Amino acid sequence: MKRKWRFIGMLTALTLLLVTMSSCGTKSALSDQNVLQNDIKSNTITWGVKADTKLFGLMDIKNSKVQGFEIDMAKALTKEILGKDGKAVFVPVTSQTRVPLLRNGNIDAIIATMTITPEREKQVDFTKSYFNAGQAILVKKGSPIHSVKDLNKKGAVVLGVTGSNSVQNIGTYAPKAKVLQLSDYAQALTALKSGQGQALTTDNGILFGMSVENPGYVVVGGSFTKEPYGIAVDQGQTKFKNRLNKALRAVEKDGTYNKILKKWFGNVKGFNYEEMKRS
Repeated sequence: MKRKWRFIGMLTALTLLLVTMSSCGTKSALSDQNVLQNDIKSNTITWGVKADTKLFGLMDIKNSKVQGFEIDMAKALTKEILGKDGKAVFVPVTSQTRVPLLRNGNIDAIIATMTITPEREKQVDFTKSYFNAGQAILVKKGSPIHSVKDLNKKGAVVLGVTGSNSVQNIGTYAPKAKVLQLSDYAQALTALKSGQGQALTTDNGILFGMSVENPGYVVVGGSFTKEPYGIAVDQGQTKFKNRLNKALRAVEKDGTYNKILKKWFGNVKGFNYEEMKRS
């Protein structure tokens, strides 16, 4: 057992070192490369995806494969760009690691519940939005908290994930609330269940996924921000970004997008599938 934890510790330290090294300097490893051209040559696109987020990207422990809406979208976009034999490779990322891994060349693009914001546009380039999310809160059934306004009550503790813009938004919409940041959504949900906070906040699509797996918890109050998700590529990869946008338009036009959306969200209670459909 000690050997197992020693190995995990070494692996974690190595990962952190990789991310730290890739964050140093202003020029990314991809800046002098043509990512689209390289992907066409290798017939492969490597995607940074979430592996801990129900409905969007979640690791299936039975087959060790990541499954979800963004995974299916990445596969569809890969086929659209590279053809039916094109390969999509998936690398799990977190809110903290996704940009460093992109800039270091470990992944070609990020499709991982990443909201398009002016601050992030200083680091990466985004495609047009592929999912219009909105920030909301998840609480235990029967909670006296019914909206973000209730979080503003003195002493309310809100759980969020480090590196997400959700925790920053709480400072605007519930300035009196205390925010406890965890490293990922699994830890944040565990903290909510153990009573370390009264609510968990992030984008509504992610929270709906949590409520599906945990019927004792519900999304309340509706959305109080707009959080459009975009695919992120390294700055300067304009040809790749334009090709991704073209592929997005194609899968929307031929109905592939709506099929994938319905597969993952069509039967989720509280989610407005009709409003999210693309023509």
